[in-house]
Amino acid sequence: MKNLSLLKKNPLKRALQATLLLASTNVFAFDLNTGYAPAEVVIPNAFQLLSTDVSKSGSDATLVLRHTAMLSNSWFDAVAPYHPTQVGIYSKISERRTETNNHDKNISVLYAAYRVLSSIAPHRQAQWDGMLMNLGLDPTDDNMDPTNPIGIGNIAGFGVVNARLHDGMNQLGDEGGVKYNRKPYKDYTGYKPVNTYYQLKHPGRWQPAPGTNGFGKFNVQQFVTPQMGYTKAYSFKNPNQFNLPAPWKSNPANYSAYKAQVDDVLQYSANLTDEHKLIAELFDYKLRSLGFSEIFAAKKFNLPYIESVQMAFLSNMTEFDTAIAVWRQKVKWDAVRPWSAIQYVYGSQKVTAWGGPGKGTVTDIPANQWTSYLPVADHAEYPSGSAAFCAAHTYVLSRFLKTDELGWTVDYPAGSSTYEPGVTPQQNLQLSFPTWSDFREKCGMSRLYAGVHFRDSIDGGYSIGDRVGAKAYKFLTSHINGVAVKAE
Repeated sequence: MKNLSLLKKNPLKRALQATLLLASTNVFAFDLNTGYAPAEVVIPNAFQLLSTDVSKSGSDATLVLRHTAMLSNSWFDAVAPYHPTQVGIYSKISERRTETNNHDKNISVLYAAYRVLSSIAPHRQAQWDGMLMNLGLDPTDDNMDPTNPIGIGNIAGFGVVNARLHDGMNQLGDEGGVKYNRKPYKDYTGYKPVNTYYQLKHPGRWQPAPGTNGFGKFNVQQFVTPQMGYTKAYSFKNPNQFNLPAPWKSNPANYSAYKAQVDDVLQYSANLTDEHKLIAELFDYKLRSLGFSEIFAAKKFNLPYIESVQMAFLSNMTEFDTAIAVWRQKVKWDAVRPWSAIQYVYGSQKVTAWGGPGKGTVTDIPANQWTSYLPVADHAEYPSGSAAFCAAHTYVLSRFLKTDELGWTVDYPAGSSTYEPGVTPQQNLQLSFPTWSDFREKCGMSRLYAGVHFRDSIDGGYSIGDRVGAKAYKFLTSHINGVAVKAE
């Protein structure tokens, strides 16, 4: 197997790198017999990869969700033999194990995650080696014996890696037969924006936004992973089944409706509160909002080991599939973002809106100097990915848990805002989500608060999220029950 040969290269050098890495980090105690490796070992190790290497803001959903889906998929397949009926997605191990503690489950999960992490982030190989070595496990043990926990983990991990290596996301940068100078995750669909940052030729279509490092270096956005809409989903075959109607209000030919959308966003911008700003920040950071709410729920409802893994994969797989459906629509409609539409409608006229970090609401900001509270995302406006992810997330988790109850709270000390540090919130503030329904509603509204979506985009996102959620829930529960229905 090609993956095995790659992992066998220079084992002594890799072991030395891992040892040096561990020496420079805090080594924590983890009990293989009683601990829960997914949340206590894998996520802490992968967090820097997801929040820094993949996405500095944690908001590049297509990239983050593919990694989290693959990781949690490997856990799901790794624990399948420890469950009376569960079958893996990409590996089918017939032997059933009856261990009562967590020891062997943890080992299987760790090796499965190790294989996935080694595939998606080989530049951090020493860290992944150290993750196992810190627990007394051998990263060079590549046995594929389905009767021992290491073999089960390797089978599960390599199963996910091999199934996903050419799933349409272009992980290796080799789509289209590219042999040299490959660029991982590069678009191969031929997408090109009709507008440039310098000229809005078509005011109903997406316009790349500018960016800067604050020290004189400027850049212009590229549409992130347009190929996401052509990536293989878990729970459905054709993303066109989730088609949405055209965003007619974003067509400048319907000028009164177009302007009304603009004015709606400006009104929210002018009336931002500290709570609105932090709701926007929370749901923009998918790892914290989607990821942490799922982890919280697993602990709150005291889910056993395997059920926690099932719910983690259910959440991440559903959101990944939702991203595929959403991105197909984003590219199809290529709709204008509020920042472009506001400038188109009002030009240099002065409007009342949020004036920028620390400025509060001002009445004299030229529309062409307006900006959204959060940085505008690097993809088209319609539909809202965040609203879709939250709808799908809440659909499947409330059904898995058989309750709408959540009871999650997030504390923000005074001045802890990412975008207005030292200013927002003015005093300690707590965001509360008593139910999944409330979580969903606030998530959708967060995009209006942030100034990055129109209202119809949020409704469209809800529609896709609910429909994908229904398919994803059916798909996963069938695998838990040993039936394993095929994607439809």
